[in-house]
Amino acid sequence: MKHIPISHLELIDGPFVVALTTVMPDGQPQTMPVWCNRNEGYIFVNVMKGFRKEMNMRSNPKVSLLVYDPKNPLHNIEIRGYVVEMTENGAVEHLDKLTQLYLKKPNAQFFGDSIPAELQSRYTPVRVKILPTHIRVEG
Repeated sequence: MKHIPISHLELIDGPFVVALTTVMPDGQPQTMPVWCNRNEGYIFVNVMKGFRKEMNMRSNPKVSLLVYDPKNPLHNIEIRGYVVEMTENGAVEHLDKLTQLYLKKPNAQFFGDSIPAELQSRYTPVRVKILPTHIRVEG
């Protein structure tokens, strides 16, 4: 497991939007913005069941994350790694934590504060645990 340098922890601890790149079935990369956090050396993101990112990571666990400070884009971190776990258990709670961090509201909930509450019956969050295997930093 690779460790994130102290100089770049604030990029992962947020609230900076992260570019998550996964691999499509045809081998092409697919990149989407996500929210993330970290715990015990792992990076955690949250995706929705059945969405392209989720399906890509289930078929190919290789991912890349890129985070930069929009006020200083040369201060950035790229993390390459592998998905080691995808679970619905605790995913809503994790998504609520991310919502509180990114919206800067201590009691915010993803369903209701970030997206309409009625979508909760259609979307199933999946918490994704990523093991960093390569870290590159600038700035």
